[in-house]
Amino acid sequence: MAHDVAELLGADGVFAREVPGFAPRAAQQQMAAAVAEAMDERHILIAEAGTGTGKTFAYLVPAVLSGKRVIVSTGTKTLQDQLFHRDLPRVRQVTGARLKAALLKGRANYVCLYRLDQTHRDGRLASREQVAQLQELRAWSQRSSSGDRNEIAAVPEDSPLWPRVTSTTENCLGADCPMFNDCFVVKARRAAQEADLVVVNHHLLFADLSIKQEGFGEILPGAHAFILDEAHQIPELAGQFFSVSFSTRQLQELGSDAEAECGSVTGSFALLREPIAATASAIRRTRLALDKLPARGAFTAIEEDRFALAELRELQQALQALEAVLASQAERSRGLGALHERAQGLVERLDQVLDGGARDWIHWYELSSQGFSLHATPLDLAPPLRSLRQQSRAAWILTSATLSVAGDFNHFARQLGLDDPVTLSLPSPFDYARQALTYLPRGLPDPNTQDYTDRVVDAALPVLAASRGRAFLLFTSHRALRRAAERLAALPYPLFVQGTGPRHQLLNAFRASGNGVLLGAASFWEGVDVVGEALSCVIIDKLPFAAPDDPVLEARLAAMREAGGNPFVQWQIPTAVIALKQGAGRLIRDVNDRGVLVLCDPRLTSRPYGKLFLKSLPPMPLTRELGDVQDFFG
Repeated sequence: MAHDVAELLGADGVFAREVPGFAPRAAQQQMAAAVAEAMDERHILIAEAGTGTGKTFAYLVPAVLSGKRVIVSTGTKTLQDQLFHRDLPRVRQVTGARLKAALLKGRANYVCLYRLDQTHRDGRLASREQVAQLQELRAWSQRSSSGDRNEIAAVPEDSPLWPRVTSTTENCLGADCPMFNDCFVVKARRAAQEADLVVVNHHLLFADLSIKQEGFGEILPGAHAFILDEAHQIPELAGQFFSVSFSTRQLQELGSDAEAECGSVTGSFALLREPIAATASAIRRTRLALDKLPARGAFTAIEEDRFALAELRELQQALQALEAVLASQAERSRGLGALHERAQGLVERLDQVLDGGARDWIHWYELSSQGFSLHATPLDLAPPLRSLRQQSRAAWILTSATLSVAGDFNHFARQLGLDDPVTLSLPSPFDYARQALTYLPRGLPDPNTQDYTDRVVDAALPVLAASRGRAFLLFTSHRALRRAAERLAALPYPLFVQGTGPRHQLLNAFRASGNGVLLGAASFWEGVDVVGEALSCVIIDKLPFAAPDDPVLEARLAAMREAGGNPFVQWQIPTAVIALKQGAGRLIRDVNDRGVLVLCDPRLTSRPYGKLFLKSLPPMPLTRELGDVQDFFG
């Protein structure tokens, strides 16, 4: 099959004949052949494909033609929708492949008919706006075939109504639900089980794989191949899914759902009122006791505070008492039975995250304004990931534009427990020597100096004048972002600042402005696509080393040190290189794009590791002269 798929994507192939604007690319053909071979041999392939390679077609064509069951997983729901509604229909149409395809999202993306009905009966809504939204939702839910909340624009993404009309794993009644046969989640899962090709996202994939490990049903049975796009996100996401977490939000939702269920079971509220109130009071007292601790940290910080630990133990007892009363009422209704199971699950989770002595697990906490969460995360993700892959007996294809460090895949492979993968590095077809320039400003101080952000802004101003706005400024911290926003408030160009509106709205406004300047932190470093002149300059303040206040990272680095390794070289540098490649990748998105990448961090030239960062970027000419930047835009 490898030879056939490469031919289909070649100069004389059917895509060149039938797809408007299709340009045959050797790198795309090479990747398609490698994907086909990995699927035939059921082996592991890591394929780094530079921007513009056309990797989507390179994996979809062999997947569609294989005749096998294939799961394609993406990093975001936006990319998932694009794959299913745009790219996949095009590939099926051109190849003439006949197959069943399904789109499957996490349950929070589908309206829950039972909870929608419950919310309507309950009638307690915070505003007239929510009453109107609920009416819209009820009318739409009767028309919709999918129940996918993406279909209804009348209810904003951030409406407080959504959590009330969607289900979670905890509050779903499953087969006991009176509306089970009409359930949108059940319909979507059935369609996925019957499909040859299923498009999911990484969150859902790992949620399902971790459920499969626990021995429940699985949505994705018997897949011959898993294709993971945006695979650079996998290590972090896998960490979330193999973690055990307990949050006060889960406990508060248990209490409010129990109150709602009591409305239909006579006499139950009299028994449950006191334990629900006692749990709510214990949450408030524990949160108050944790208030003097940092916003996140290792669990040992709580263990060392006698007062905080005592309150946490009282919360544990209050939860156990609530679970015991729910057990006594469980037979009285389906809802109370399901609530008892949830309470049991929360008791078990809280026990596990409080067991700070468990080896090979990192125990940590995080505070929010009203509550907190406790977590236990595996120290090493390689063993659980390795056993998942072995159980699946499938081909695994992992692809992204940013997986290697100067062509070396060891860091990525080691995190995922990939012992002997086939690796492929495909450069971008863009002409970086002609289309782009990297500028390293002179004279910037060490990034730890107090006025560093001011100095970065000073270096950026003449560049922004030369580029006439049309720039992203990417920051490694929100504090630096806010300081830069203050300094740049008087710019003669439209200014867009992360946090002042939803991401997609800011991006649309930036594109429409034509000469805007957008300031972003973490979420703007990747998955953002602005083609054309609207984005002609990307300015990055610092090398994106992970913040040292992350308790999971701290524990992993300490374990490396204890094992005689060098965590800075083995972990921190490779992770920062991959993050920098993501940020730099925002600049050139198309064969006609032109732009300047400004890297402000002086460590690129003053530290030996700086060479590794520069070597990992696309092959752009490099200058230290502002005049060259002005000439480029002139």
